[in-house]
Amino acid sequence: MKKHVKLWNRITSLTFAGVILGMTTMIVQPPMQVNAAEDVITLRVCNWEEYIDEGGWDEEELIDLDNGMNIIGENSMVEDFEDWYYETYGKKVKVEYSCFGTNEELYSQLTLGDTYDLVCPSDYLIMKLMTEGWLEPFSDEFMDETGEYNYYAKGVSPYIRQVFDENEIDGVPWSEYASCYMWGTTGVLYNPEYMTKEEVSSWAVFDNPKFKRQLTLKDNVRDTYFAVLGYLKSQELCDESFLNQEDYQQQLAEIMNDVSPETISEVGRLLQKMMGNIYALETDSGKADMITGKIVANYQWSGDAVYAMDQAEEDDVYLAYAYPKECSNLWFDGWVMLKKGINEDAEKKHAAEAFVNFLARPDNAVRNMYYIGYTSSIAGGADDTVYSYLNWCYEADDEAEEVVEYPLGYFFSGDDADKDYIVSADAEMLDRQLGAQYPSKDVIERTAIMGFFDETETKNINQMWIDARCFNIKDVPVYAWVIVIFMIAVVVILIAVHKKNHL
Repeated sequence: MKKHVKLWNRITSLTFAGVILGMTTMIVQPPMQVNAAEDVITLRVCNWEEYIDEGGWDEEELIDLDNGMNIIGENSMVEDFEDWYYETYGKKVKVEYSCFGTNEELYSQLTLGDTYDLVCPSDYLIMKLMTEGWLEPFSDEFMDETGEYNYYAKGVSPYIRQVFDENEIDGVPWSEYASCYMWGTTGVLYNPEYMTKEEVSSWAVFDNPKFKRQLTLKDNVRDTYFAVLGYLKSQELCDESFLNQEDYQQQLAEIMNDVSPETISEVGRLLQKMMGNIYALETDSGKADMITGKIVANYQWSGDAVYAMDQAEEDDVYLAYAYPKECSNLWFDGWVMLKKGINEDAEKKHAAEAFVNFLARPDNAVRNMYYIGYTSSIAGGADDTVYSYLNWCYEADDEAEEVVEYPLGYFFSGDDADKDYIVSADAEMLDRQLGAQYPSKDVIERTAIMGFFDETETKNINQMWIDARCFNIKDVPVYAWVIVIFMIAVVVILIAVHKKNHL
């Protein structure tokens, strides 16, 4: 892939005063006074770390698409938004941009009193914030597809729109309070030089003794719980009668959201067993460990898997991405406005919605995808920039040994049979970057979204996590305690005898 920066020529208008009688020097009038501080809209945005284009692209990184669009990130996306907002609406906006590392960290910041206007949590935290009344709804104008600058309403994928319309909290769809930013799956990033696709195509791979101490799981209770639960329920999830149920996806979601005390205990016991087989729990180091060959498989988010495959390829290491046969987790990160931050300020709400729309402009969606490796929710609607970028990345060249037709109409138009959205790709890319960024409809149909846990469920699952990650003293068998007590008693007796002999 390539990146590039488009240079914007800025013309500064200088107004010269009249020539003063008897002098030959022209005097430049002072520039127009800048708006007073109170006329500047301050927009406080909090996003994931390294989750937006920060600019600084090299000229060699120019994305020159077949539709004639040339894309590059010279400035950061935030700076470009500030300029665009002023040029478009005639008002100055200053974005105070900050980052968080986990959903739990963001929620803690909010409960401790940090104030933001616009934040980008994952689906389950969006659900929690909706339930607890934190959020400001998007305006009717924001979803008006006829609006000239309503890039989100006009360009969001029909598939993503459907997911956000159909998933509800207390009868209210996500789409009233959230707009999707990035989306993806969880799966297994692996090195095909050391393991086969068949070996890695099940959550059971993390308990396979053949790869002992060469595997990593996520140091995240929700993601790892999902993987271990998929392994625990593997036989049921792969049973033909279950797969052929008319309400298969509903039943799949129920199984993968089972946080009953009994299931949590079973998952905990299985996870403790698996801990003896894996190399480590990790959050971000798995990518580097895969590239260097320290491990051979890594439980990974699709976007980070794409990043790792790209980086490894530079060193002639070819990694792949597999979807477990049981199911995969389907996740979404979305922009939401906070009621306390917006505080009924119409100008601030307008700026927040404009920020979301600016990121949804197809060329900006491409910039962000290229920069961070994740998949934007934007299909583009009548604008084919995103699809052109997809072809720019993955269309097979003349040297490809095997070319396959890969349909993605479900994402771009809502119809998977749409012949306008079939990518002619190198077959190997289906198990690599293309398949990770844009899963096939068959894969999508075997995914489940995890809901949020209530207070009791959260307490139970967190305790399971602590017990599994640490040494659970309650699981020590009685005979082990007897041995320990006996050894302590022997040591005490020996010390007493020693002292007595030296009196």
